[in-house]
Amino acid sequence: MRIPVLAILAIATISASAPARAQTYGSDYPVCLRVYGPATYYECRYTSLSQCNLSASGRAAQCVPNPYASNAYQDRPVRKRGVY
Repeated sequence: MRIPVLAILAIATISASAPARAQTYGSDYPVCLRVYGPATYYECRYTSLSQCNLSASGRAAQCVPNPYASNAYQDRPVRKRGVY
């Protein structure tokens, strides 16, 4: 009887734990700053390219659009074929 109770307790504990975030980019901001150096990393906390460029000035860094931003991917316009 102890083994099934322990198994249920272990499954409940694993199920209740929060999942880890696996994304490199945050999805809250549309612009990321990629900082180069011994440890290259991304800072995704900018709302515009000009704001990011001010932070990147004088550093080994580059501003890039955030591919995981909520509005990063928009539908392409539908191309209609002409009548022949």
